[in-house]
Amino acid sequence: MTDLKEAKLIKLESKEKYQRLLSDKLGSHGIKAGHVALKPGEQIGEHSTDGKEEVIIILKGRGEAIIGKKNILNIDKDVVLYIRPDIDHDIKNTGSESLEYIFITSKVDKAEKN
Repeated sequence: MTDLKEAKLIKLESKEKYQRLLSDKLGSHGIKAGHVALKPGEQIGEHSTDGKEEVIIILKGRGEAIIGKKNILNIDKDVVLYIRPDIDHDIKNTGSESLEYIFITSKVDKAEKN
């Protein structure tokens, strides 16, 4: 990671399932981001966006985004998925190779949610 006061360069590492890219502990101001690599058949686990909106950028592979408990969206390389605040979701690798993506979350002002 190259660090300046005004900017950062962060190298993506595919060796681990999860790599934190940005957070308040790493110097950002409300935005969080990470790099995820799921093996075939693996899933991240159901979780909520809570009071944040989330963008998921698929870099490699294919899978499913399970939104709520019933809605399934097919996702693959070069797709961007947006998830509204307070939504339960899960990401599952349904392909035969690694599913890699970047997620970015940002807090939403309660007045902006509506």
